[in-house]
Amino acid sequence: MKGKLWTIEEEQKLRELIQAGDNANVIAAKLGKTEHGIYEKAKRLGLRVIMTQSKRKLITSELKLPPELPSIEEALKILAAALQAASRPDLNRVEVQRLQATATLARTYRDLLADYIDYRGIEAKLVELEGKYAQLVQGTKNDAPPRDRPVQTQPAPQ
Repeated sequence: MKGKLWTIEEEQKLRELIQAGDNANVIAAKLGKTEHGIYEKAKRLGLRVIMTQSKRKLITSELKLPPELPSIEEALKILAAALQAASRPDLNRVEVQRLQATATLARTYRDLLADYIDYRGIEAKLVELEGKYAQLVQGTKNDAPPRDRPVQTQPAPQ
């Protein structure tokens, strides 16, 4: 069964509430709609809304980017925590899958960070070599005689 049609005002309010960071449950209460109705309408409008579920705390399809990259040490600590948690005998299937995903993400991060650091090293070396090349070119220009004047040579003894 379909719900009540959305008014333009309700759509605008939905946009505002999503922009403000409210989750679907809160928006549903404010607009008098179901959480599923909020999700579906947001999807049709090309918006991403935070969904809540009773057993899980929060699900979102939008990632917040950290201001700084975590270090290798931080990624390894996350991996170590996941390994410790994985050794517990009372884990359910979902927890095991989450820990496996964490371990996979930590390994992927390590590899990408290593590539990034290597790239930054190559970039720094390139900048250094460009500076040396510019100095070399400048030095060559200072040592070379001007091309518009003939080079004076001393006559060879006879």
